[in-house]
Amino acid sequence: MVKIALQIKVTMENVAELRPSGPDFRWYMKLVCSNCREESDKWNYMSLSETVSAPKGHGISHYVSKCKLCSRENSITILEDLVKPFVARDQDGFQSIAVFDCRGLEPCDFSPRLGWTVKTIDNGTEFSDVDLTEGEWGEYCQKIDKSIWIYEIEHRFARIK
Repeated sequence: MVKIALQIKVTMENVAELRPSGPDFRWYMKLVCSNCREESDKWNYMSLSETVSAPKGHGISHYVSKCKLCSRENSITILEDLVKPFVARDQDGFQSIAVFDCRGLEPCDFSPRLGWTVKTIDNGTEFSDVDLTEGEWGEYCQKIDKSIWIYEIEHRFARIK
């Protein structure tokens, strides 16, 4: 069992918080087999709302697949208690927004796509189903009378204990 954190760094203007929108949020990632190092050529997704029986009696998982190259059955479970928002007060560095229990697979790339919730500063508007597919997003908040922006999205994966 390997726990891997998805960490992001984002530049935000007039935004207090960026977070995945609940259990239906889809985490799109490319994955690599820990056994043979075969990397997926297409995007795979998992969400808290979709579960399958884990191989070898490990309870439930949010993603299960069989490696095309070595035929090993692998799984990933999203650790629900460790899904966190990205907050503006710490936006100068990377923040962990999700942790995955990886059994035989490791994420190697992340695509933010859609389904994010953006909370603006000063109790302004909360925008839902925000699409970050293009790597940036902007809107105007009438409550605070300012434009809001999210851009320069970076990510990395880190092994944690």
